[in-house]
Amino acid sequence: MAFALVACGEGGGAKFPQKAGEMPAGQVWEGVYYNPVYGYLHMLDQGNSIVGRWKRTDGSHWGELSGTAEGNLVRFTWKEHGIGVIGPSGDTHGTGVFVFKLPKDSDIAELDGQYAVDDSDSIGQWHCVKQNNVKPDINSINGDNPDAPVAPKDSWQ
Repeated sequence: MAFALVACGEGGGAKFPQKAGEMPAGQVWEGVYYNPVYGYLHMLDQGNSIVGRWKRTDGSHWGELSGTAEGNLVRFTWKEHGIGVIGPSGDTHGTGVFVFKLPKDSDIAELDGQYAVDDSDSIGQWHCVKQNNVKPDINSINGDNPDAPVAPKDSWQ
């Protein structure tokens, strides 16, 4: 994917024309969703507000989103942080939309997402598959990089 993350909303840049429909019976937004680039997206449902975090599969970035759910549609803003990058160039942000879908003859939910970087007219795709029986742990995703090498304590001066 060409962009750093997903998003949607009002204002400058890309517009997302999706309209809300009914949420499939028995389904909820809360859960963990997988995308081969963006990794596991942990989402929590707080009334009609949705918050989420993800960490890319290559470990280079982590991100957070927040938005409003209406039926099977979430409009959100997002920010993605480069791991190990300092300063304003380390963050990318924008808007996006997810449509919750339950494919016919399947019990595995999907999110069809679109996103744009702020002030861009280009739209990227963010498709995720819900992981059944996996509980979201939003606090497990942050700027810590457990794979990063750590300097020996005697080199800290």
